[in-house]
Amino acid sequence: MSEAIIEARGLRVDLGGVSVVQGVNLAVGCGDIVAVVGVNGAGKSTLLCCLAGLQCLAAGDLRVLGGPPEDSPAFWRDVVLIADEPAWYPGLSVREHLELMGAVHRTPRLGTGAVLELFDLARRGDMAPLTLSTGQRQRLSLAMGLLRPSRLLLLDEPERGLDPVFRPRLASILAAYAAEGGAVVMATHDLDLARGARQVRMEAAA
Repeated sequence: MSEAIIEARGLRVDLGGVSVVQGVNLAVGCGDIVAVVGVNGAGKSTLLCCLAGLQCLAAGDLRVLGGPPEDSPAFWRDVVLIADEPAWYPGLSVREHLELMGAVHRTPRLGTGAVLELFDLARRGDMAPLTLSTGQRQRLSLAMGLLRPSRLLLLDEPERGLDPVFRPRLASILAAYAAEGGAVVMATHDLDLARGARQVRMEAAA
């Protein structure tokens, strides 16, 4: 059995006196890719916030990487959350955003040039993020998250804004991350993305 990354039992979250997440059990190990699906308002994003230590529980037991999730530097060294579009640094190009991420984390998983190619941003490396299209900015957000070392990747609708041509590549990127021993939990409406990532992962492991 793979090492436990997430162990959750009976999770409940109340917002405004209403239970938006209730009775959630989840077990995620190294190399797992888990999709959280449901209609809008079903609590998918709230669950990811719980796993990231950004939302308090009303009930249940939750352990992430062996302990309770918490908003601390030590926790975020191993966990990446990609949700809403980040605030871009004014005056920095796409390439410089990635270089800054690599410098902060010292031992990036991927080099700047490699990640620009992987996310199809090489020709836009000298542009400012806010001049990019919505899908290109989403690819940059994902590139920044995948560039840095981590053990757990939490994704809130990673397919947002991505064109159909790029989505299979994203599935392969996530499968490669899992093959290295990382765990992925994604809230998504794109079942093909989730199935594709898991299929590529299984084929790589066969």
